[in-house]
Amino acid sequence: MKRRSLASLHMRPLIGVTTSEVRAAERVHQIPEGEPRVREMALGLTYLRGLEEAGALPMVIPPMEEEAIEPLLDRLDGICLSGGPDLEPANYGADPHDELGPTEPDLDRFELAIARRADVRQMPILAICRGTQALNVVRGGALHQHLPELSEEILHRQQTPGSEPSHAVEVEPGSRLAQALGYEQVEVADELDVNSFHHQAIDRLGEGLVVTARAPDGTIEAVEDPSRDFLIGVQWHAETLVHRPYEASLFRHFVEACRQDGVDFQGRSGREVA
Repeated sequence: MKRRSLASLHMRPLIGVTTSEVRAAERVHQIPEGEPRVREMALGLTYLRGLEEAGALPMVIPPMEEEAIEPLLDRLDGICLSGGPDLEPANYGADPHDELGPTEPDLDRFELAIARRADVRQMPILAICRGTQALNVVRGGALHQHLPELSEEILHRQQTPGSEPSHAVEVEPGSRLAQALGYEQVEVADELDVNSFHHQAIDRLGEGLVVTARAPDGTIEAVEDPSRDFLIGVQWHAETLVHRPYEASLFRHFVEACRQDGVDFQGRSGREVA
């Protein structure tokens, strides 16, 4: 018998949000009233607020031992793969570029492991920025490590706030992304203004993924698996744009997919875990 999580039984699906960035103790500003400086997780509250406003119960997933992943996924209804630093190129068999930014290999291993196992269970997944890159790597894809080397047509690390868009993307009509954004009636490619805060981007596309949005310079801005009810990755930081109808709709569609699919996923078919 399929068992829903306690959260989804009460119509607020429990969604885990990965954390792939830490602050070293020496980067933490100490105040007289504060605790001793230690390594800290870093995750924007905008992910959690966006999910909560869309009707979910968000839960931050800290890095943990891999044997804890399966029991954790048993209790979740969906996964949001968040943004963060550059991915270590060794994860997709590449040598580091001279312009590679700081990486967190230990956190990479955990996030890729939880993404891989959630994917195998066919859980709803919304991937954002680095999360989209991680999803692509899990599916066997590779990344461009230094976008400015490919094109300077668009500044992919904007200087303006994340609540403001900086360039357009062309959304594939009829895609699950288009539907989730509220573009159900669009019959031709439509443009959406998005923000941009990424140093890397998808190069070789992962197995089963299709491109559903591109920037004018050709950068892949969104992917999805059309065989899945909800597996969507967007390169822009949608969580800081939920004040707009498009991203608010994207989050609502994700939460609804988690609500409908909030079951015990053990025993469901999918790709084998490596």
